[in-house]
Amino acid sequence: MTTEETGARASTGGSAIDASRAAAFLADFATMSAFGATERGGVDRQAATPADNEQRRWMQGLLEQHGLRVEYDRIGNQFGLLELVPGAPYVVVGSHMDSQPTAGRYDGAYGVLAAAHAVFAIADELAASGETPALNIAVVNWFNEEGSRFVPSMMGSSVYTGLLPLEEALAVTDAASVTVREALAPTGFLGEGDGPVAACCAEIHIEQGRLLEASGTTIGLVTASWAASKYVVTVEGEQSHSGATVMEDRHDALLGASLLVVFARELADRFPGVLHTAVGKLDVYPNSPVVVASRVRLLLDLRCADEAVLAEANALLATELAAIEQRASVSLRVERSHEWGINPYQPEGVALARSVAAQLGYSHDEIKTVAGHDSINMKERVPTVMLFVPSIEGISHNEGERTSDADALAGLDVLTGVVRRLAAGELRAP
Repeated sequence: MTTEETGARASTGGSAIDASRAAAFLADFATMSAFGATERGGVDRQAATPADNEQRRWMQGLLEQHGLRVEYDRIGNQFGLLELVPGAPYVVVGSHMDSQPTAGRYDGAYGVLAAAHAVFAIADELAASGETPALNIAVVNWFNEEGSRFVPSMMGSSVYTGLLPLEEALAVTDAASVTVREALAPTGFLGEGDGPVAACCAEIHIEQGRLLEASGTTIGLVTASWAASKYVVTVEGEQSHSGATVMEDRHDALLGASLLVVFARELADRFPGVLHTAVGKLDVYPNSPVVVASRVRLLLDLRCADEAVLAEANALLATELAAIEQRASVSLRVERSHEWGINPYQPEGVALARSVAAQLGYSHDEIKTVAGHDSINMKERVPTVMLFVPSIEGISHNEGERTSDADALAGLDVLTGVVRRLAAGELRAP
């Protein structure tokens, strides 16, 4: 698809995306996607790695080129500030640019670049008209949303919103025992302040599922997040020789962890379409080919569209944990690290986004988010709008992740309209 074709398709229904603006966005997206690029067309930009640092410097240059002032807060969140109303709070709009170890080009990064280009367009409009908005606008690139190098995920927005203490976040270590503070210190991305004061927030993201594509819908209006329970489980066994130790004498921590991994899938199968489960990380000790593992630490994730079902799943899990201890002759230490219910976005924000999408002529529908996003933290503090664009075949956290240019530009168009109205003061914290 050529730039002209994508610009034309995104211009249907009264869109303001013309060919030159479409070309600029797609060119910047191509440049951005080169940072940490993998051979199979994805990216590897884990938080505070060289690739992440390089793209942050590039983003800083892009923001400054368009007249925004760039600053960083004490956890390394990157803000591009368009201050037109001295003393007024900000519409905070953006997402994240860090990635999983082998990831797609769109997850998070699309939302930051769309935010930047939306603000560039609005800034030009305001300069041409001489109008003054009610609120200032800030483009944000949240630090460590993915949580792949540093756990937990959504770290930057959690600190910004006061949900995670700053010192606790800075002390988190990666697999090489490097702390967040140590990783950020040489980059120049550790600021001294707490970031701009938010009046409201907006984020656009790829869906990471296939509901929008399957229904032929261009814009998803996110109404709520699925409920979730996240666990850190440590399986304690006893180290022994993997060949010589009699089988009935073994206390195999990896066996216990494996039984839990299998049960997690079986649990999801009991509630098809309603419950998603996963074990995304296993740390095995001593991880030697001739030693029965003495300890395994794993992260278990339950996400659910029904809070009653999630409560039942948690109860079934508790029963199974006791059974696994008996079956594998191990002990399990369980910590529920994160938990949240089905928590809605403000209906007024959904209505505002629906109005913009309808005015621009894009097909749209309400949708819930299964994945976590920084806007989930933000909506607990200020009115927040969350938008989705389709993911081709629902592929995400994968180098094959794709969104069509036409859908990406449509999302940019709607986001611009949403931020324009937010800056006018239509949705703000009291």
